[in-house]
Amino acid sequence: MRYGAHMIEPRTRRVVGSATAAALVAAAVLSSAASAASAGTSVVAGAPCKTGELSGRFAVVPGSGGAGNIVYSLQVRNRSSHVCSVSGLPRLQLLGATGRALPTHVEPAFRGAGTAVIVYLSPGASAWASARFTPDVSGPGEQTRGQCEPAAASVRATVGPVAAQLVAPVVPATPVCVSGRLSVSLLSRVKPTA
Repeated sequence: MRYGAHMIEPRTRRVVGSATAAALVAAAVLSSAASAASAGTSVVAGAPCKTGELSGRFAVVPGSGGAGNIVYSLQVRNRSSHVCSVSGLPRLQLLGATGRALPTHVEPAFRGAGTAVIVYLSPGASAWASARFTPDVSGPGEQTRGQCEPAAASVRATVGPVAAQLVAPVVPATPVCVSGRLSVSLLSRVKPTA
């Protein structure tokens, strides 16, 4: 049997083609790593996102208000040029209009239920968490006339194992009663809805 270029069986051609494609992908990865090394950087695709690589927004979920509660969604967006990851329960600090820290107490929305997943974010992609709270029902020690707490204008979020931080605007600004108690979900790919 002849084994010239035109006599290779189709099944063998597929195997050879797959091996060639794999070799090309491996070469591209090695080339990227070499470029990063020569540039003096060490970027590992899918490594935890770092401070400066993330931006965000903390905004009301339309239609979520009711029974004294409302839900806001925390959007965490990868603004870097490479894939990075986030995971777990965001740690939040509410900030007033001047950037002053406001009372904040984060608790897991589902204690003991669910496992944190690693969310890989391509450049421009986002992960989401929800935060349920009361904007108008005062807690112990809070005033009962007017706002229970000063309005939060922004929130500092700390995410992932390397404690990456970002400051996100609160849209619209809102008081968070019961000394800033927020019931927060784990980060995921799913955008919260009412």
